[in-house]
Amino acid sequence: MVQLGQVIGDLLDRLGVSRAAWTEGKMPAVTPLTGEQLGMVQTVDAAAIDERLDRASAAFRSWRHVPAPRRGELVRLWGEELRAAKDDLARLVMIEAGKIPSESAGEVQEMIDICDFAVGLSRQLYGLTIATERPGHRMMEVWHPLGVVGVISAFNFPVAVWAWNAALALVCGNSVVWKPSEKTPLAALAVQAVFARAAARFGDAPEGLSQLLIGGREIGEALVDDRRVALVSATGSTRMGRSVAPRLAGRFARAILELGGNNGAIVAPSADLDLALRGVAFGAMGTAGQRCTTTRRLFLHDSIYDGFVARLKGAYGSVRVGNPLEDEVLVGPLIDRAAYDMMQEALGAAKAVGGVVHGGERVGDGDSYFVKPALVEMPGQVGPVLDETFAPILYVMRYYDLDAVIDLHNDVAAGLSSAIFTTDVREAERFLAASDCGIANVNLGTSGAEIGGAFGGEKETGGGRESGSDSWRQYMRRATNTINYSDALPLAQGVSFEL
Repeated sequence: MVQLGQVIGDLLDRLGVSRAAWTEGKMPAVTPLTGEQLGMVQTVDAAAIDERLDRASAAFRSWRHVPAPRRGELVRLWGEELRAAKDDLARLVMIEAGKIPSESAGEVQEMIDICDFAVGLSRQLYGLTIATERPGHRMMEVWHPLGVVGVISAFNFPVAVWAWNAALALVCGNSVVWKPSEKTPLAALAVQAVFARAAARFGDAPEGLSQLLIGGREIGEALVDDRRVALVSATGSTRMGRSVAPRLAGRFARAILELGGNNGAIVAPSADLDLALRGVAFGAMGTAGQRCTTTRRLFLHDSIYDGFVARLKGAYGSVRVGNPLEDEVLVGPLIDRAAYDMMQEALGAAKAVGGVVHGGERVGDGDSYFVKPALVEMPGQVGPVLDETFAPILYVMRYYDLDAVIDLHNDVAAGLSSAIFTTDVREAERFLAASDCGIANVNLGTSGAEIGGAFGGEKETGGGRESGSDSWRQYMRRATNTINYSDALPLAQGVSFEL
C-alpha cells in the first residue's frame, strides 16, 4: 500500500514547502482517500493577519506603479514555474482533494492557462476615447489598479480558483491575500511556494505582493471586514454568500461571489443520444459531484425518457468508484463524513416525495467516504431537487413541452450553468435566449468551462464573474478624464455660469 505521508513529504519537498509549515502547526491536513492525517499546518492569528494586510497594502502602493506589461512578466514566469511543477502539483491535488488524475492535472492546467491569458491581457487593459459635446476637449476612460484583493477559495478547486483571481489581480496592479479552504491547505502552501520562485526570478516584486493566510472562518471574516481589502472574491456556498455580501456592502467594498449551482440539462427528442449520454455522465459524476457546475437536474423528453434512463443506469453501474491512485477509477471520494451525511439526507428526502433511487450506497468503510453516484427518478421538481447537494446525485424528470421545461429549468434559486442537447437549431436558440444562467451550453454538459470565457452565474449564484472575457475590470477602478485644450470653458449641457 502507498504510504501517503511519505508521498506528501516528497512532493512538498520538491515543491519548495518547508517542513515546519506543514508539520509544526495546529491545523490537521487530512486526505479524503483514506481519512489519514498528512500533517499539521501552521495557521495565523489576528496579529499576523493585521501585519500581513499592512504588508499587502504597502506592496500595492509599490506594485501599482509598475507598468502593466512588466507586471505581466511576473505572471509569465509564474506560468513557467507551474509548467515545471505540474505533475507534482497535480498529484498533491489528487491526494488532498480526492480528484482523479486527469481532473487534478486539468486543474493545474487551468492555472497555466490563466497565466497565459493574463500575460496577454497585461498589454490590453484598454479604456475608451469618448465623444465630447464640448469643442476643444477630449474625454477618455482610464483604468487604474484597485488595491488589496482578498481571495477566499473552496476545497473542490483548491488551486485553480485562486489562480483565476490572482493572475488577473496581479496584472491589474493589485496585491493578493488568499484564505484557502481548511480542507486543502497543503495545495495552497505548494502553489504559494511556486509563486515565490517566480517572484524571486522576477527580481523586484515587492514583499507581500501575494500572501497566504491559513486558518478558520475568522480569517475570511477579517478579509471581509477590513477596510484595507478593496475587493473580496469568495467562492463557496450560498449560505456563506449571504453572510459575506451585506458585510462588504456595509463598508462599500467590492465583491465577486461564486456561490451555489443547481445546474440543469435538457435532452430533446432530436438529440445525439450517444453524445448526450457522455455529457450528462461526466457532468453528473465528475469530481464525485463536487463541482459548482455539476449537473444536478436532468429533463428528458417523454419520447426518449425510458431508453435514455436505461442507458444512464448502465453507465452508472459500470463506472468505477475508488481511490484515484488506482487505475481506471473515474469517481473518487467525497471530501468528508459531513458531505456523505448530506448526500444520504437528500436521498432520504427524495424517497419521501416519491423519488426512485438507483445507487447512492457507500463503497467500503473506514475514514474515507466513497459512494456510488445516485440516479434518482423524480415525479417532479419538488423536495431536495430545489436545493444543491454537493454530492453525485442526478435528479431525472420527464418533460413534454420545450417552453414549459425551460421555465421549470429556471425555477430554482441558483443560476450558474445550464445545457441543452438538441440538433434542432430553433430549440437551441430558444434555450439560449431563455436560460437565466451565467453559462448556457448546447450539446455539451454543464461542467468543463474554459478560462477564456467569464465564469459565474446569476441569482443566488452571486452574480460574480472570474477568469476570462472582461472579468479583469472588476479588479480595477475606472476614471473618466476630460482634458480641455482650448482657451474657453464651455460647460456641459449648455450650462452658463459667467462671473
